[in-house]
Amino acid sequence: MTLLLPDILLVVLAALVMGYDLYKGKDDLVSTVPFHLSWVGLCGIFVLLFCLPHDQTVLYPGGYLVTGTALLFKQVFILSALFAVLLSRPYFTPGGNQRGVMKYQSEFFFILLLCTFGMFTVVSATDLLTLFIGMELATIPLYILSGFYKKDKLSVEASTKYIIMGSASTGLLLFGYSFFYGAAGSLTFEALAQACTANPQEPLLRIGMLFTLAAIGFKLTLFPFHMWAPDVYDGAPSPVTAFISVSSKAVAIAFLLILVYGPLAAMHSYLQPILLILAAATMTVGNLGALKQTRLRRFMAYSSIAQAGYIIMALLGNAGSARSSIIFYLFVYAAGNYAVFFIMSIIGRNGKENRSGLQGLGKSNPGLAAILMLSAFSLAGIPPLAGFMGKFFLFASAAQKGYYFMVVFAALNSTISLYYYLLLVKEAYIVEPAGEPAPVIMDGFQKTSIFILTAIMLIAGILPSLSNGVLTVAG
Repeated sequence: MTLLLPDILLVVLAALVMGYDLYKGKDDLVSTVPFHLSWVGLCGIFVLLFCLPHDQTVLYPGGYLVTGTALLFKQVFILSALFAVLLSRPYFTPGGNQRGVMKYQSEFFFILLLCTFGMFTVVSATDLLTLFIGMELATIPLYILSGFYKKDKLSVEASTKYIIMGSASTGLLLFGYSFFYGAAGSLTFEALAQACTANPQEPLLRIGMLFTLAAIGFKLTLFPFHMWAPDVYDGAPSPVTAFISVSSKAVAIAFLLILVYGPLAAMHSYLQPILLILAAATMTVGNLGALKQTRLRRFMAYSSIAQAGYIIMALLGNAGSARSSIIFYLFVYAAGNYAVFFIMSIIGRNGKENRSGLQGLGKSNPGLAAILMLSAFSLAGIPPLAGFMGKFFLFASAAQKGYYFMVVFAALNSTISLYYYLLLVKEAYIVEPAGEPAPVIMDGFQKTSIFILTAIMLIAGILPSLSNGVLTVAG
């Protein structure tokens, strides 16, 4: 039961957070206990995940599989949830941000933890039904979180659009499942793998894969299923936007990895041209869309779309290189992404979260401006930061199969992304603000979080040997 302990503790932590709220009642709205309980519990679970043996594979009753790769994904999910909790703290205090105070923090953290458990379920699934339940448990709570500003029009709009697009995605996924069931006669991975190996040209399997890929394309923000992302990112509270940009993307790519290199491995050659087109179109649309964005959260939405294109490119390679490169990139992408969102939340205290809010940051807070520059360069893939090593592994996965043209195309797209990331640096260092720059106020949690995220970007880039653990376990 050792490898199952993190999953159990996550459910217990969610119950404790909600139980505290039920015990204290609504008179204790200003309590910080749910916040401290959540981040301390998540830290403990991450340490446990890090210490567990990653060279074991255990199948628990009910078809719940725990592998080294699953443990690595769970570390990504826990880290993302942890920084989302830390990022959310000012949003529950008066004056923490310009959109007002969020209420019901126990419910917020409970839903966040429940969503994370759904992601745990996805990476431990051994049949299509468990995979579907885990994905829905990881997605439905996000509809609620994106509308947590109940009196804010943008937040309500974001939640509504997310629900509509998410429902369409679920319908497509179930429709794809019906074709899989028709071909295999069962929902287990074993039966599906046998059917796929026996006849990979089976039309039912191919149609089912296309519908499934379209459904996951919504969650992964692949072109042309990305339309919801800018509006949802812009309307949802910033901690929720950050969580969606990292965790939702991570669980969606984990879903694809499980199917593409598991029961549908015999169809990989059929999927490669489709993945090639999706990757090229997604990174291009994302990068071009980000060029004209002035609102930071819409800017990060298009940046996230472009990153999805880079990530999906790794699926062109073999199973080991794809898994290891994607997991490593998710770690470094999460660090750079959350660092930008922390800076956005800090400048959001004094005004709207747009590019002009960064003006004068180089003078008012040189340290924060330097971290913004490092985060932007890491997301763009500039050496010696971690983002460069992450993209190198993604590109190498595609290059192993001879897709050199795709690697060159992706590198050119990275050049476009460098331009719009430099726009953030330009606002912080070069453009003079219209008036006196507002003072930058940070609490201890924000300073510590930003320091840790910056350390990850620097250390993982300067010492790439740290990636050997990920490459060994997943590869």
